Amino acid sequence: MRQSVIYISYIYYYTNWILTNERETMKQYKYDEIKSHFEDFINDENNKDFIKDNLDDLHHEIFNTDYYIIGTYEAKKWLGDEVFNIIDTIKQYENDNFGEVNTDFSDPEKVVNMYVYIIGEEIVSDYRNQLEEVA
Repeated sequence: MRQSVIYISYIYYYTNWILTNERETMKQYKYDEIKSHFEDFINDENNKDFIKDNLDDLHHEIFNTDYYIIGTYEAKKWLGDEVFNIIDTIKQYENDNFGEVNTDFSDPEKVVNMYVYIIGEEIVSDYRNQLEEVA
């Protein structure tokens, strides 16, 4: 009996470890590309005043006022083999934040843009934390 409990505990912890590592890896999918998009906005001289005056709206402005990817073909290419992991990330995010899932997973553009929105939230948060550390 004791061996069964130990074995079940091992399986439980091992499965959680795999899922946690998979999520961490998933968070990194296209992270550098999305961060580059953010940095392009931040480094654009035309945006300096906006950034200074609207820091609270930075995420909205960069990741929610325009599409990151336009076109079904381009979106499918961008999603690649990670499409189901991306969908899982979106489901978890929307359930955690809204209590329900609203993204239309039949539309690749919406899937890409929601995923970029989620990763963008993390990028902007890191940026703002860095600004606070400097201040």
